[in-house]
Amino acid sequence: MSTVSFGITPGSGEKLHHALGYSSAVRVGDRVETSGQAGVDDDLVIPDALEDEIIQAFDNVERTLATVGATWKDVIHVNSYHKVEPGNDAIGDDHNRVMAEQFRQRLGGRAPIWTETGVTVLGLAAMRVEIRVTAIVGSGN
Repeated sequence: MSTVSFGITPGSGEKLHHALGYSSAVRVGDRVETSGQAGVDDDLVIPDALEDEIIQAFDNVERTLATVGATWKDVIHVNSYHKVEPGNDAIGDDHNRVMAEQFRQRLGGRAPIWTETGVTVLGLAAMRVEIRVTAIVGSGN
């Protein structure tokens, strides 16, 4: 039987766990699933600049993975949710450029599968991006 462990991201994840009762990550054996990670600081403040928000979301995914013994190099699947204005027919290059830069910087040449979805609302009114991942610990070796 696989061991199950739950992770709570320090700071923002602790606040959300207390307020809403969910974990930031769960690990079953070597498989890790994360909840969506926003580009917020530990006080749930969202940066003004989109680029900073996306980078913070990547940082928060990294912090969340660490709570259950995983890293970006273990990630095999990324789901990202991007706020688009009603009537827009695509996620903008401003989002895609930063996402691609962060993939290259954090994944060491690996290319996990990526599902990118445009949405009209996210968990906090000012949020523009949320990222969740699946990882297999040890797959990045």
